[in-house]
Amino acid sequence: MSDPLAAPPAPPVPLAALLARRELGLRLLAGPEEVALHWVHTSEMADPYPYLLGGELLMTAGVQLTDPARYVERVVEAGAAALGFGVTPVYDTVPAELVAACARHGLPLIEVPPETPFTAVARALWRLMAEARLRELRRVTEAQQSLATAAARPAPVPAVLGALASRLGGRAVLFAADGTESAAAGRETGPEAARALAELAGVVGPRPGGPASASGEGGGLKLAAYALGGGDGLALGVATERRDPGDHTVAGVAVVLLSLLTAPHRATAVSVRDGALTRLLLGAPAAEAAASLSPGPWTVVHARGGDGTPFAAAALAAELGTDLVDAGPTVRLLLPPGAAATARPGWTLGASAPAAPDGLPAADAQAARALRRAEATRASLVRHRADGGLAGLVDPAEAAAHARELLAPLSGPQAETLRTWLSLHGSWDRTAAALGVHRNTVRQRIARCAVLLGRDLDDADARMELWFALR
Repeated sequence: MSDPLAAPPAPPVPLAALLARRELGLRLLAGPEEVALHWVHTSEMADPYPYLLGGELLMTAGVQLTDPARYVERVVEAGAAALGFGVTPVYDTVPAELVAACARHGLPLIEVPPETPFTAVARALWRLMAEARLRELRRVTEAQQSLATAAARPAPVPAVLGALASRLGGRAVLFAADGTESAAAGRETGPEAARALAELAGVVGPRPGGPASASGEGGGLKLAAYALGGGDGLALGVATERRDPGDHTVAGVAVVLLSLLTAPHRATAVSVRDGALTRLLLGAPAAEAAASLSPGPWTVVHARGGDGTPFAAAALAAELGTDLVDAGPTVRLLLPPGAAATARPGWTLGASAPAAPDGLPAADAQAARALRRAEATRASLVRHRADGGLAGLVDPAEAAAHARELLAPLSGPQAETLRTWLSLHGSWDRTAAALGVHRNTVRQRIARCAVLLGRDLDDADARMELWFALR
């Protein structure tokens, strides 16, 4: 069951934004306008306290308003954000005692004119909340793309921290297991905030059962800390001047990326990959560079699809268990021993046969052909078949186009006669029996095929080429 006291899945809206809707004709009579509205509630109860959750714009026409001072006290105790009072039909103006009570308690009081229904106010607030939610989703999406792009840079950890600090408008710090700063980016904080952030980072993750995240305040800043995955005690700390609803989601994406980037197995994979690349750049033969990889077997995967974001290729690589990925129009991945190519939603994959390091170029070609077959057959995953014979080495689409061009001069009966004759090793009698025609008819058709195709059908090479085309 969901928590009935939970906030709605949309950012709150400042009262000032609602007052700015001129078509509503709302007027602020008391209290500040920079309060956050989470929802609208209408009640004509003499004491609405039991029916309020907090954060509401409470709407009333004062049907049972007998003691304005006590009424405002109860509304404030319930945590309502503001009070909207509709004039007429009960009151022609907002009672002065109500205005004075709201002013004493700092509760915003709004006058709702007779021509504005309460439902119009509620609908305007929901629209403002929906617009705020859309802006927040757009901000989070742009931040995710920025973080994913940073993760693909040569120095990914500082780049991710820099992107996170820029998006949140604060400072991002990667803490080592001993509590020292391993890397940081963004605006400097005062010593009090830095100390408080380090203490908060020490709370998350290091001990079994410890919290994955924690938040607090220090030095006038909003603080948050997140444990990185991998169990090595690393933590991400964030210090900002304000905390917006989508900040936790943005920080969560950074946590995932940093967990992948700092994982010990990734560091090993990167060192191996960079060592092989360095050898190639310094002029070493490809076979020598490949020797730095484990004996394998390795699997090459080609993929197309994803959600179009820069993080899509990295996410696919993580799902398939590899850090070796080339994110291009066609994503290419190198799966280490123990990782398997499996179908993934939203992707079309072609996988090579397992190969040793010196066989990776051939495996790359196999994966490319397998991907083309997967796209042609609309399969989510096609694997290269080592037992596919010569036909498995030819792209299906190219083979089909060649066959159509080669056999274009033949009619249907002629092509079927040729297919049957070749399958029966050129036997006239068995072909005639299989087709239900006279053997002379078979001879005439085969002779005509030879003329139309311009081929000598006594030539074994010609027969083989035609057999592959007919298949």
